[in-house]
Amino acid sequence: KTILIVASLTGAFGSSFLYGYNLSVVNAPAGYIKKFYNETWERRYGFSVDEGTLTLLWSITVSIFAIGGLVGAIIVTPIVKFFGRKCTLVLNNVFAVTAALLMSLSSLAGSFEMLILGRIIMGIDAGISLSALPMYLSEISPKEIRGSLGQVTAIFICIGVFTGQVLGLPEIFGQESRWPFLFGAIIVPSLIQAVILPFLPESPRYLLLEKHNRSQAEKAFQRFLGKDDVSQEIEEVLAESRVQRNTKLVSIIQLLRTRTVRWQIVTVVVTMGCYQLCGLNAIWYYTNNIFSESGIKHETIPYVTLSTGAVETLAAVFSGLVIERLGRRPLLIGGFGLMVVFFAVLTVSLTLQNSVHWLPYLSIFCILAIIASFCIGPGGIPFVLTGEFFQQSQRPAAFMIAGTVNWLSNFAVGLLFPFIQAGLQTYCFLVFAAICFAGATYLFFVLPETKNKTFHEISQAFAKRNKVTLEMQEMNHFPAERKSSAEQESNFTSSADNGESKKGIV
Repeated sequence: KTILIVASLTGAFGSSFLYGYNLSVVNAPAGYIKKFYNETWERRYGFSVDEGTLTLLWSITVSIFAIGGLVGAIIVTPIVKFFGRKCTLVLNNVFAVTAALLMSLSSLAGSFEMLILGRIIMGIDAGISLSALPMYLSEISPKEIRGSLGQVTAIFICIGVFTGQVLGLPEIFGQESRWPFLFGAIIVPSLIQAVILPFLPESPRYLLLEKHNRSQAEKAFQRFLGKDDVSQEIEEVLAESRVQRNTKLVSIIQLLRTRTVRWQIVTVVVTMGCYQLCGLNAIWYYTNNIFSESGIKHETIPYVTLSTGAVETLAAVFSGLVIERLGRRPLLIGGFGLMVVFFAVLTVSLTLQNSVHWLPYLSIFCILAIIASFCIGPGGIPFVLTGEFFQQSQRPAAFMIAGTVNWLSNFAVGLLFPFIQAGLQTYCFLVFAAICFAGATYLFFVLPETKNKTFHEISQAFAKRNKVTLEMQEMNHFPAERKSSAEQESNFTSSADNGESKKGIV
């Protein structure tokens, strides 16, 4: 299964790693970039930019990444359908390299617009990759390790955040003359992915169910699984095809109207919404302030901040190792539950820390505990569930819905958090505690365990809640068809063998 591991690591390194990296990379050079904005403005117009305009320019620079992400999430469906999962990831590097060049050369060109445009394009790259990568990983992995492989997305987001923190240290690129290199470094993971990934197989499910190319699908399965006899895996995918009887991709509107997946969609929207709205962004905002309150010297804070990135990475790796033993439910519900507890304790310690000398250290512990709680479950499992809940024809539309909710929530947090923080001060964390509690409660009552289950078994688990019988569930996919199962299978197999698409399958 070496090919499987290489495909997962290469796919994630050029995709979710860059998403994590771009979340943290703007923090260290913020002061230098604002100075660059001011100098550029003064050179053009002959006077310094006022504080309000500078703050607005900086806010746009940071938050426009989420707007690009939303665009990427919206356009990903037709791209993965036409090019396939693997080729989408490879082609997506064009956006990453373009963005890296624009951002790293902006200082040389004396144009802050290049930096802002680069952030938008980098956002598009992230929006596409955060949908295409989990889709690819869920389709190439055997169900026994689907959860662990799915967590690769979250692990590499954390490694990306940590790498951004390390490279932003004053000894490396965290200096006024070197900050453009922080953005130029984006090219390295992109080029590594662009060189290696083309030599790895495409998703066998995509090849079999959408391209109807059985021989290529068998070869892909053989390479991924490291064995010659893949008849069982092929039969499992064909069984899914016989259940849904329709390999034509459904649109978002069709998916939203499909009664058999109603609760799956709601669950994805809730988990993705909570993923962004659970307050982790607020934690990053407060970290430096809490560390300085604890008596840590200002120049030492960047190094202490590395502990947050390290805890995040270790917790994500731990989750990847235990997800197939413990399952998705305990990690997701437990993660949100622990966040509620630590947010409550953090609120108390921040409110009283001026009166009790040791409380700042409790605040530091709570910050690290919240980050760890997030990464053991909520940090990666939403991406895994989106891949597990839906059948082949529904998956691209489902990832588009998940991506849209993800990026809109991300943008909302970036936009609203400063106002929430200004209005509620240290009590702002109670808002996030309430969101985490609501998410954990919903998941406790609605989410079935999905580990080691096929897509069909997961659909059966939701059937009762969707108020549909299994017969209705099958009928839903082919209301206009009246052909027998045998004839359908015969049509599919013959077209798959010939590598052709036949209208009789639709």
